[in-house]
Amino acid sequence: MIEIKDLHKSYHMGSNSLHVLKGINFNVKEGELVSIMGSSGSGKSTLLNILGMLDEADKGEYVLDGVPIKNLNEKIAARYRNEFLGFVFQSFNLINYKSATDNVALPLYYKGIPRKERIEKAEHYLEKVGLADWSHHLPSELSGGQKQRVAIARALASEPKVLLADEPTGALDTKTSYEVMELIQGINDEGKTILVVTHEDDIAHMTKRIVNLKDGVIINDSLVEQVRVKQNV
Repeated sequence: MIEIKDLHKSYHMGSNSLHVLKGINFNVKEGELVSIMGSSGSGKSTLLNILGMLDEADKGEYVLDGVPIKNLNEKIAARYRNEFLGFVFQSFNLINYKSATDNVALPLYYKGIPRKERIEKAEHYLEKVGLADWSHHLPSELSGGQKQRVAIARALASEPKVLLADEPTGALDTKTSYEVMELIQGINDEGKTILVVTHEDDIAHMTKRIVNLKDGVIINDSLVEQVRVKQNV
């Protein structure tokens, strides 16, 4: 599903150059639930941006679902992002003046799906994340956990091949974090490939594999005994 080979990325600041990723090799099979861990500056955000086609490596190969991701113009990159990827962010990134349904339906608008079908799909995915009764509420009327559920429904609505979650529990308390991870585990149980960037060890152990980054290299990549959330809540 994801193949990364000898990935390098540097950022140039004036006369200085910061080598952030230093030869990353990394594969993810379809249906995996993987966490990427590392302290600030380890390169995990840069790696996620490259995986999400928001940035491009200087050197190396990135193949997503059999498609080489290299030298794409923005129009093609946007089409591939819409087709392959769903994003979940720490800060939810919801539009404040739109209802939960309209937020979830937004990616479908960019795919050219008719409004009636968009709304039906959005309501289906809100029901899937347990928010059917909140579909007409604005983000300001929702708790942090509910906002993240809306964001997950929005990411799922376009039926992506891979879900990229960047610190999805970072703005939530422990109980709500575990509820969100329970939802993510359930989505993975249905076969969705999911990558979770986190700095929290307990959250990482709710995935099935942990990849540790330090100073731009992978220092450990191991399968773990997955902690099912119901044991913790």
